[in-house]
Amino acid sequence: MAQIQFIQAGVEIPIFNASSRSLKTRLMQVATGGRLSADQSGHVVMRALQDLNFTLSDGDRVGLVGHNGAGKSTLLRVLSGVYHPTHGSVVSEGYVASLIDVSLGIDHEATGRENIFLRGALLGLTKKEVSAKLNEIIEFSELGDFIDMPMRTYSSGMHLRLAFSVSTVIRPEILLMDEWLSVGDEGFKHKAEERLTELIQATKILVIASHSRDLIMKTCNRVLWLEHGNIKMDGAPDAVCQAYFG
Repeated sequence: MAQIQFIQAGVEIPIFNASSRSLKTRLMQVATGGRLSADQSGHVVMRALQDLNFTLSDGDRVGLVGHNGAGKSTLLRVLSGVYHPTHGSVVSEGYVASLIDVSLGIDHEATGRENIFLRGALLGLTKKEVSAKLNEIIEFSELGDFIDMPMRTYSSGMHLRLAFSVSTVIRPEILLMDEWLSVGDEGFKHKAEERLTELIQATKILVIASHSRDLIMKTCNRVLWLEHGNIKMDGAPDAVCQAYFG
């Protein structure tokens, strides 16, 4: 069973040297919707998330909507464990994997084969687990003999094909995404779409941030609308999308 529970959870990000750039911080507040305040020591902080209370359970396919700066990326970082709440708590049960940056950890001087192990380690796989899936990853990437060439010799398309092939070989219980991944030429793109769909179907909880109404309606059974770090609306896709997108 996979589950995520937010209990009065919030994230405050300190802004250093704020007194010397009050105009900039004010402009940031207007532009991003972040709320500026002071902590107990008098330091300026931005409240990226505020007192969130919700639970995600098996079967949830959750879309995150909201304007830029509403807190979607911060929420995904909390879910992935990159950020920890500065107040309240987050309880998570289940193996979490993120497809937010599939190229994270790639070493351009290392070979494609070596990068498979580097990226696999970042995904939480052991060397033995990566070795067991090595041939599958190489075959799916369609890189052929280039797999033993340095990544700096790869085109951008080859780079993305390898990163995608490694990142989607996992089968997490909780999957986090920032928009839908689109990789490679038309031939590989079709294969990648099928693999991504299989991955989503196999995961117990999906959380995806998106600006696409069609994607949210097609993929999700629940939507969280974030505004100024708060949940403005939590409900069925048709109701929330109608209220948000109009």
